[in-house]
Amino acid sequence: MDRTVLPLRNAAENRTPAEHVQDQKPPHRAPEPTRPPGGAPNVLLILMDDMGFGAPLPFGGPCRMPTADRLASGGLRYSRFHTTALCAPTRAALLTGRNHHSVGMGGLPELATAAPGYTSIRPDSAATIARILRGNGYKTAAFGKMHQTPIWETTAAGPFERWPTGEGFEKFYGFFGAETNQFSPNLVDGVTRIDQPKTPEQGYHLSEDLVDQSIRWIDAVSTVDPGSPWFCYLSFGAAHAPYHVPQEWRDRYRGEFSHGWTKQREQTLARQKALGVVPQDAELAPWSPGVPKWDDLDETQKASAERHMEIYAAFVEHADFQTGRLIDALDRLGQLNETLVLYVLGDNGASPSGGLEGTFNMAARINGLPEAAEQSLEALDELGGPGSSPSYPVGWALAMDTPYQWTKQVASHYGGTRNGLIVHWPSRVTAAGEVRHQWAHCIDVAPTILEAAGLPEPWQVDGVTQKPMEGVSFGYTFDDADAAERHTTQYFELCGNRGIYHNGWTAVTKHRTPWSLRGDGTHLPELADDEWELYDTNSDWTQSRDVADLYPDQLAKLQQLFVIEAARHDVLPIDDRYGERLDPKIAGRRDVFGCRGSVELRPHMDGLQEAVAPNVKNTSFCVTADVVVDDRDTDGVIVAQGGRFGGWSLYLREGRLTYCHNLCGVRTTYIRSDQALMPGRHRLQMRFYYDGGGIGKGGKAVLAVDGGQVQEGRLDQTTPVSFSVDETLDIGVDRQTRVTDEYPSYPMNRFPGEVGVVRIDVGEDMVPVPPREWETITLFTH
Repeated sequence: MDRTVLPLRNAAENRTPAEHVQDQKPPHRAPEPTRPPGGAPNVLLILMDDMGFGAPLPFGGPCRMPTADRLASGGLRYSRFHTTALCAPTRAALLTGRNHHSVGMGGLPELATAAPGYTSIRPDSAATIARILRGNGYKTAAFGKMHQTPIWETTAAGPFERWPTGEGFEKFYGFFGAETNQFSPNLVDGVTRIDQPKTPEQGYHLSEDLVDQSIRWIDAVSTVDPGSPWFCYLSFGAAHAPYHVPQEWRDRYRGEFSHGWTKQREQTLARQKALGVVPQDAELAPWSPGVPKWDDLDETQKASAERHMEIYAAFVEHADFQTGRLIDALDRLGQLNETLVLYVLGDNGASPSGGLEGTFNMAARINGLPEAAEQSLEALDELGGPGSSPSYPVGWALAMDTPYQWTKQVASHYGGTRNGLIVHWPSRVTAAGEVRHQWAHCIDVAPTILEAAGLPEPWQVDGVTQKPMEGVSFGYTFDDADAAERHTTQYFELCGNRGIYHNGWTAVTKHRTPWSLRGDGTHLPELADDEWELYDTNSDWTQSRDVADLYPDQLAKLQQLFVIEAARHDVLPIDDRYGERLDPKIAGRRDVFGCRGSVELRPHMDGLQEAVAPNVKNTSFCVTADVVVDDRDTDGVIVAQGGRFGGWSLYLREGRLTYCHNLCGVRTTYIRSDQALMPGRHRLQMRFYYDGGGIGKGGKAVLAVDGGQVQEGRLDQTTPVSFSVDETLDIGVDRQTRVTDEYPSYPMNRFPGEVGVVRIDVGEDMVPVPPREWETITLFTH
């Protein structure tokens, strides 16, 4: 069987058919199902989110991870495993075995451009490891975060070729995007958006749900088809913000971080040396400029920061506990021994998204609204619960990347790219509890899985010639701790932060500071003006001593090598823009509704994520809805976008038309008509006239019923950047969290009457919908 071409082709039977079935000799038989080579293991690939090298206890950090410890004790720890410094690029590289720019994921899908390395469109010439394994007889499933689909393809219109079920996974249960609310996630099953199975009040949490789904799927496929091995990709939303933790877990680390992040780095480095994951002569890398040391904080800032870290650590341990339930299930099924487990502890370095003081509400920080430690302190008991959307301060991110410098997004330095990896495969990896120091990268995972399964890399998949995988299997390290490393050259690039690794040397330059809007907070330097650093990691494991002045020729060689690698892998032209690329017109990507001045939506068209919904920020717009008001109950949502941490909603309360603008949970403005609507058909309208003059400015809102104005009011400030990372625009309901507490949670906020067409007109020249006869209006029951 030629396994280098997928799908596999069985040779057709060469026989003459008999006239009657009883005369057919030998009789026809059903074709045998495709199977991988004998001895191919099950594969469990687990990916944690936003966890630095120095966060998990198995790599010296303060976050207890008993399951990771258990797997490391029975397997191998990799001390020099690397990611791309950002979630979507790492995930694309992990699943394809190619560099992130090579598969169009030079940044986030939300920041995609028209340049080949940044389109977010995986080329058909780079089939995923799931597609290859499925083509060889594996059962395949993905659970959790999938942040690789182009954003304009995430609607009900598809296309679905780059949804998980179009990329080789037979089963998908999880969410799209960078993050989701852990208590009220935006869930997808296959290609259908679904409601979560129970409410937060009933004890729902996403990490628990994902493991429940994984266990059920493995149990089912193993029972029905025990001859087929399986590939399960479990990608937690934890520990990405928001740090949401069940109530009973939130106090597990009370008082354990009062010593602060400066001392934490020292404690972590000492444990790392004791574990052997760094050399005994390893030094702490320099502290990032502009970030306060712990002793520089006042008591309020310390108290707030301490609680943030307690919640983060509990979030990590809670997710690891769920992983433990899955490992226990495999043990009960008798499959753990024959399962290759790859536990990747982070898709990038620790996250600096909380800013210098941390944030209680990430939406406020994203939108540039001031938030001080006092605000977190006032709501300390709510931190980690459904009413919060927290992310810890940059100081903790730096500590969680111990012993390296910088954080997530800084692809130049190991603080952004070095993560822990644990490999557990009892029937094959017999060196239990050992550490491997060979240099490896996330593009090496797919080749390693193929080698473990005894499968070749296909040269053709679905009729398309494949780009060779750019990673190198690290299976050669399983039995030989001293084997010479095979991944000897690797470039890094993200938003202008650049680096190159070659035979132990690294040349790096930090272009953008991730917790500043632009470089130093005011502007970005020219790429040519960036200062390059040089480190000899053969003797300086932690990139702590810049030797650029001592070895200028070596630096020049590595800089030239970076350019060569960048040209090979579609890194060029380097795009250091960030916020600007949120605008599809500037970025040059497809905009689903942006080219239309008006859009008509109906109740079955809800669930639009903000990146693909009509953009009503920083502009005038008009919302017109045709409804039938029930004569028994009037209250409910007509149209809503966003949720608790930012958004807007048009709804009826006590029969009165109401518009609510929720400014990132900081300020909520209501404009409401004085009279309740009578039962029957109505045309309801909200017209917003934007002041202009920049982003986030105010404006006047006018409410109208059946063509007549019933109220007007003013918003002094509006949401400038984003209502929500994961919540949606919904028709006839407000899903996930609610924009306002004036109506109940979903599904109880559903409009009780009928909602027909909801039209959104966007732009300064918006024209209110002209009256039309009711007989021509088609209403849809929600």
